[in-house]
Amino acid sequence: MPRRATKRGAERTPLTGRYDVVICGASFGGLAVARELRGTGARVLVVDRYEIGEKQTSACAAPTTLLEHMGLEASIKQTFGRLVTHTPWQRAVWPLPFRFSTFDYRRLCELLWEQCDGAEFETAKVDGRSGGERGEIVVHTDRGDLAAPLVVDALGWRRVLGTGPAVQPPDAALSRGLEVHPSGSGTDLELWLDPRYISPGYSWSFAAGDEVRIGVGAYDPRVHVKQPTVSLARDTGHDAIRYQGNWIPHRLRPAAEDGVFFVGDSAGHCFPVTAEGIRPALVFGIVCGREIRAVLEGRQTRADALRRYAADSASHRHKWEAIYRGQQSIRHVHGPVLDFFVWLFRRRRVSHWGFQKYLDIVSPERALPAPPLASPRVPERPRDAVAA
Repeated sequence: MPRRATKRGAERTPLTGRYDVVICGASFGGLAVARELRGTGARVLVVDRYEIGEKQTSACAAPTTLLEHMGLEASIKQTFGRLVTHTPWQRAVWPLPFRFSTFDYRRLCELLWEQCDGAEFETAKVDGRSGGERGEIVVHTDRGDLAAPLVVDALGWRRVLGTGPAVQPPDAALSRGLEVHPSGSGTDLELWLDPRYISPGYSWSFAAGDEVRIGVGAYDPRVHVKQPTVSLARDTGHDAIRYQGNWIPHRLRPAAEDGVFFVGDSAGHCFPVTAEGIRPALVFGIVCGREIRAVLEGRQTRADALRRYAADSASHRHKWEAIYRGQQSIRHVHGPVLDFFVWLFRRRRVSHWGFQKYLDIVSPERALPAPPLASPRVPERPRDAVAA
């Protein structure tokens, strides 16, 4: 297990103050928001229970173009142009219309933080908040209270700053995943759609330079995943060592609530079926950051930013729900039906069409730098007026 790097005990000094923006959570979504606020001159604080890059909780893979658009290519471990899929009856190679890369989590977070010029960072456990829609918000932490008119919850599926009651597994709309990280090498991204490991879910093995990331995800939070993970590691010739796991949201939640912005897992920004949450977290973090930037620059009100950001996220709901229905059906289609679809995606035209549609749901192009604001056009003065 990784050693905690965060300060404890007497080293954990009080933390209070007022900021222009408080971002709770220093992983993909939170850092993407902070990145968009550079150069504003605002006082921005990022807080997290862990140091930046300390706690990896996913297989850490994303479309290569997204990493390139954000200047994060130095974190890439290995890049792939195909997906190898296994069922009990066949092995299929699915060609991808885009490149996909595994990356080093700590290095990527460090690169993101380097782009957050001017932001401050502190380790603190966020416990809740008070205040809301009509005024300043106070974030309560184990080190003290932090006040700001603009607050972001990027803390994960628990939605710590939400107003509703906390919903815990197995009642929450969550999947569960577990992964091991043995040393080794490989040449592929591999998936197993095989009920011998898991029925309501899938298994994977992602090569990442000098290690292999092997795991199992269950769409039903009641289904345990440790033994299937150990079995898959053994069957692929690896040791089950260096465990990491997490709960994974698989339905969208409101991206703004009572004056707070929600990004990443706290807003359900994780695709059903694939459990891909890094791309949505980064992209929606950028969208959220740009809305907040417009507030700091006086181009819109906080209420406008909350409304626009929430509407942007909600506009994806019908696509999320369509994928969710597919997720719920997977346990019922193992066998000839699933094998037919696995076989069909071996065809380049089908695979490219399907995966391009999937990529376009949250396009990496949204991570490109925002176009400069057009300068207001000053109407020409009549020649006689100039002379006067």
